Amino acid sequence: MNAGKQKIDLRDVARLAGVSLGSASRAMNGAGASAATQEKVNQAAAALGYRPNHAARVLRSRLSRTVGCLLPDISNPLYAQVFRALEDEFLRRDYLLLLANGANDVERETKALGTFTQRGMDGVILAPGNERNAALVEALRVLPMPAVVFDREVSGAHDAVLIDHAGGVRRVVERLLGLGHRDIALVLWQGDTRPVRRRVQGFRTAFQAAGLPVPDLLVQARSVTASVNAEVTELLGRPDRPTALIVQGTHMLNSALRAIAARGLQVPRDISVVAIGDTPFAAEHDPAVSVLDIDQAETARCLVDLLLTRIADNGLPQRKARVGLRYVERDSVAAPASA
Repeated sequence: MNAGKQKIDLRDVARLAGVSLGSASRAMNGAGASAATQEKVNQAAAALGYRPNHAARVLRSRLSRTVGCLLPDISNPLYAQVFRALEDEFLRRDYLLLLANGANDVERETKALGTFTQRGMDGVILAPGNERNAALVEALRVLPMPAVVFDREVSGAHDAVLIDHAGGVRRVVERLLGLGHRDIALVLWQGDTRPVRRRVQGFRTAFQAAGLPVPDLLVQARSVTASVNAEVTELLGRPDRPTALIVQGTHMLNSALRAIAARGLQVPRDISVVAIGDTPFAAEHDPAVSVLDIDQAETARCLVDLLLTRIADNGLPQRKARVGLRYVERDSVAAPASA
């Protein structure tokens, strides 16, 4: 370092880290440096007390380093988890993530996309609740910044991260069939979204592949946060009541468990239960509830990588990443009493 130099700059960081100036810049900007380079640059920056000048960087790059995130319902704990994982990943890359709650309302969703444009954000990650609505599709088409679609089937050449709901639900049904269950109910909400369609597909495919009739045990609530107490109570009152439930989300799970208890049934002695999505409620319930879950951190990395590489090079071909689901069996699943 030159004698008498007062201000630390990126050249000093690169020199101390033993990397090129370009590599140091990519590491500081979260723009695709290797893990080893990232670590060297971070250590050098910390040792020198270097802090990048955000305002100057914006002027040079014309990037705001802000990203919009549109989710369908933040009262759903699973989407809250998704946002937290995304926020953590973007912060590691020196980006600020701003949340808009679409509330499954197309007017709110299209307005949010317009606001992201007005604010000059660098990109958008979105999981609209109205993926087939013409106004939403058009609002997404005219966005001036890159967008990555999360687990939705929206018309247009957009990058996307898709969850394998069909494969996940099929594996759960196959596990229950293997234990001897035949009357298995699937409890979802009635939204016309990719996750709902794919879960129903996986449910039906598992029975068809086993050469068994698909049971008429599909419950679809009016919203993802609605109670299914009445619907599950009706199912449990049937002579051929289900011996296993696959239930979406925390709110539906809670009401389904209340309905089971009100009928004097015990989990898993009288009925097995699997939740779609893991939450503290499922893990801490007695008995602990088996779950079908995604790796939130992996999903966030996929979304962030797709968006930031698209921001860096908008000429890339359309890309789709797929994320699998993991089944975690706890204490809520057992063979049916009649097996």
